[in-house]
This record gives sequence, structure tokens and C-alpha cells, in this order.
Amino acid sequence: MTALCYCEKRLFFSAEIGILKNMYKKPQKGGKNMGKRITVALDAMGGDYAPLETVKGAVDAVKELDVNIKLVGPAEQLRAELAKYQYDKERIEIVHASEVIGTDESPTMAIRRKKDSSLVVALNLVKNGEADAIVSAGSTGALLTGALLIVGRLPSVERPALGTCLPTKTGFTFLLDSGANVDCKPKYLEQFAKMGSVYVENVFGIKNPKVALVNIGAEKEKGNALTKETYELLEQTDTINFTGNIEPRNIPYGEADVIVCDGFVGNTILKLSEGLAKTIFEILKGEIMQGFYKVGALILKTPFKNMKKFMDSDEIGGAPFIGLKSLVVKAHGSSNAKAFKNAVRQCVLFAEADIIGKIKDKI
Repeated sequence: MTALCYCEKRLFFSAEIGILKNMYKKPQKGGKNMGKRITVALDAMGGDYAPLETVKGAVDAVKELDVNIKLVGPAEQLRAELAKYQYDKERIEIVHASEVIGTDESPTMAIRRKKDSSLVVALNLVKNGEADAIVSAGSTGALLTGALLIVGRLPSVERPALGTCLPTKTGFTFLLDSGANVDCKPKYLEQFAKMGSVYVENVFGIKNPKVALVNIGAEKEKGNALTKETYELLEQTDTINFTGNIEPRNIPYGEADVIVCDGFVGNTILKLSEGLAKTIFEILKGEIMQGFYKVGALILKTPFKNMKKFMDSDEIGGAPFIGLKSLVVKAHGSSNAKAFKNAVRQCVLFAEADIIGKIKDKI
């Protein structure tokens, strides 16, 4: 398993903002957690701006959402930060943890040695049923490793997958795996397709979502042994709406709601998209700011602002690690308070839609 590096960067893709905001306002009905206030364990020491932004994000979350927060980290430091804000004291609880796992540490060794780290303590809160989900912007490798070792995968799931929303011309597409499993078997990809379908249908409200397999060609015969065998499996799976192969160049057109691939390919797609978007913005900015174009730049200010928001990761907050016994959300390393709040919001949606139960039923 490899660490997902995209989370450490500021600019990475989010889903179409209008769709997501509508979904946030309309929680799915029928989940077993409807009416129950969930508790989210927040790794208060994870991220570049912890604990300032994690604490503010927690305060904003309890003000806007029906949720309780367990802030995990050095108690005195967290109390000092919380003292800056007015909030419902019964909704935020500090859970002391004396250690922090750095991004430069070996994930497996850190999880095993730093038992009192904010990340490990938060994961154990979820394992012991004291929290329903965890959000962390700390070491990606440590989070994914700890999630598998401590929270555990669902019995029927071969490999949990990291899901990421990519913006498209028509809205968004949900990519998985985006980096958790660089080597996969056809069975893993089949399960990714099922889990992605459950997530998109129940969290984003897209009925019978279209599922496509990333490949170098649209024809069934194209690809390597993995994609060919996976194609056969997906074609025979009647619980998903499989539409065939999709070439990477067609992903931005929104031809599929869920796209499936191994973590190596998925992470490559993600990083190329990220770099390309950033480069295009820089080129456009450089061209527009030359000569008479500066006048036109004022007219284009609002469209560019909207475009930037369209690709703003803070609107989503993080990537869900799907297939575990509880929800684990990886926030990007440079998350601000808004990102942490929206990562918590994602946990609320996940619980209300009973994604865990639905994945159990589907796999």
C-alpha cells in the first residue's frame, strides 16, 4: 500500500460545487443513523496548520451541523485554542494524546510505536465505538495503515479503496482507487465498482450511477490482463450499471459517475489532472495580465473566481477510505477550517445514508 501524496497539496480536484451543496442540504433518508447525532473523532494535530485550523473547523462544524466532535491532541494546547471561540461546550470534547506522528515517519512503525499519538488515539475511539468516524489531515500512509490495523476492513471487502471526486463537464465523477492499492486483482476492482456505486447513489443521490473501467481504449479487447479480466467480471455483475471502458481523455466529459482502476493508475490520473489544471491557470493568468488584456481581466474576475471555487478541495474536505468498518476521511495536508468542517459534514452524510450497511448488503 502506498501513501496518497495528492492530499498533501493545496490544489486538487473537488466535485461540482452546486451538486454537492444541494446534497449537503438534503441528507438521504432511511439510514439507521437518521435522527441520531453522530460523533466524529478529529485528529487535532494532523495537518500543516494544526491545531489552529482543526480547532476552528471543529467549532464551525458543531455550529452548522448536528454532530459532536472529539478533538484529539495535547489537552492544554487544545483548551487554549478552544478558549478563543464561543460554542456549545457539550458538543466538543477534548481527548488527550501526548504524541504526534510526522509525515516523514514510517507509517507501520509509527502506528505501532506511538500508541498515544493523536492519530492512533482517534482511530481507537472509532474502533471502541466512542466515535462513528475519523477525520485526519496528518500522514496519509499512517492513516491508511492505522485504519486497516485498528479500525479494520469489512469482512466481505478484499481491499478498502480511497475515493476522490473529480470535476467534469456535466458535474463530477467518483474515482477509486485513487492511491491506496497500487497492485490489484480483478476482484478488488469489482468491489471498488460496487462500493463506488453505493457511495455515489446514497451520498450524492445519483440513481443507478454509470460505472466505467479506466483503460487505454474503449473496446472490450483493449488493455492488460487486469483490465481484461476485470471487464469480464463487471460485465457479469448485475448489481451495478457497467457501461464499459473509459479512456482517461474522456473522464472530464462526465461519461461515467464512477470510474474504477488500480491505485497506481488512479493516483497518476489525479496528479496529472492536478498539475494540468494548475499549469493552465498559471498560463492564462500570465497571458491575461499582459498589455490591454488587464482591462478584460476585471470583466473575467467573477468567472475565474467561480472556476477556482469549482476546483477548491476545501468544498469537499477530504477523500473517504471506503470498505472499512467505520468511515475514515483523509483531509489534505494544508486543510483550513473550512476543509475540516466539510470533512466532518461528509461523515454526517455517510452515516445518515448508512453507507457501511449498504456496502455489506451489496458485497
